[in-house]
Amino acid sequence: MQELNRYAVGIDVGTFKTRCVVASLDGSEKPRIVGVGSAPTSGMRKGVVVTLNGPARAIDEALGEAERMGGHQVHGALLSINGSHIVSTHADGMVAVGAADHIIGQDDIIRVEEVATIGKIPANREILDVTAHAYKLDGQDNIKDPIGMTGTRLEIDAHVISALTPHVQNLQKAAQDAQVEPKAFVAPGIASARAVLSEQQKENGVALLDIGASTINIALYEEGDLRFISVVPIGGIQITNDLAIGLKVDPEHAEKIKLQHGSALVRRDNSGVSIKLDGEIMSFDTREIDDIIEARLDEMFDAVMREIKRAGLYGRLPSGAVLVGGASAMPHMVEYVKNKLGIAARLGKTSGFAGVTDAVEGPEFATALGLMLIDSQSYDVSSVKVNKKNNMISPFSKLLSRFKV
Repeated sequence: MQELNRYAVGIDVGTFKTRCVVASLDGSEKPRIVGVGSAPTSGMRKGVVVTLNGPARAIDEALGEAERMGGHQVHGALLSINGSHIVSTHADGMVAVGAADHIIGQDDIIRVEEVATIGKIPANREILDVTAHAYKLDGQDNIKDPIGMTGTRLEIDAHVISALTPHVQNLQKAAQDAQVEPKAFVAPGIASARAVLSEQQKENGVALLDIGASTINIALYEEGDLRFISVVPIGGIQITNDLAIGLKVDPEHAEKIKLQHGSALVRRDNSGVSIKLDGEIMSFDTREIDDIIEARLDEMFDAVMREIKRAGLYGRLPSGAVLVGGASAMPHMVEYVKNKLGIAARLGKTSGFAGVTDAVEGPEFATALGLMLIDSQSYDVSSVKVNKKNNMISPFSKLLSRFKV
């Protein structure tokens, strides 16, 4: 009897838009995308849930659209979790694992991770991921994967990503209200990196910048490992609001002006643009539009630069910056980032998928695609565990690092 197809699902719960990707795992090398959905989101502010009904409705609508397209009902998914409460913490620890002939196994890895995080992560925070930079076994340094080796003393140097527990619980409740069981929660920067970054870029040193409507997710990689993650609480909606105030138009009209006539670089000419708003033709100077956009972009990327410097990776990113997220599609954004950050920059691209790939080609789908890919690779791995403290779902401790995301 032929095995039924399995499915991997990623749901990116954004502040203003929720996106879903469903893929069939039919034994081929790449997942086959069979369903895509999107829906407007309400009830969120700067990436965090402020009322449950809005995100629950958005998850239900986006997933429903993807289910109808793919002809498959979804019960579980990987979800994104966003907000400036997500932080990086360095952690290290040591455990005695047994006699001299003891073979290191997954239980030893989990135990040393738990020791490393005790006292480092406050009780009101939930660990999303533990990424090991290196292990040490009986004095042998810089081991990438000690499983199968023998030794008595195991040490870890790790990077821990955590989120405030109430925000995780609220998002979990919103998903469950939409009849979706979260398998794990993943920061958007990490999910997007899985979709668009190559292993060579991560080895060289690269910054993944997920520029959304209300946040910029920063994920920095070096020597193949995630080194730093941060969320800047500012995004494309602030540009829209600035245009609304500066041009004296409604926000929906300002969004239209931004998309149709905005530019991340100040244009040399000062030609006027005309646009029909509510049946009335209105004219604006391109210089006025450009100056408003430039002022806000400078603020946004000054904050990004501060985070890169705080991580100690300024001048150590040969592969530059890779841009994803809806706001990254603004004309000349790549050139702006090159000039502002002083590094190479390009738009993130996804490729190699089968199915309805045209529906997910835009940079705004990078996070949902990355979540789906992580789910597809962890399909046969227990990707959830129950936190006995509060009975909430949290990701399997090696879910991300094991599959090199």
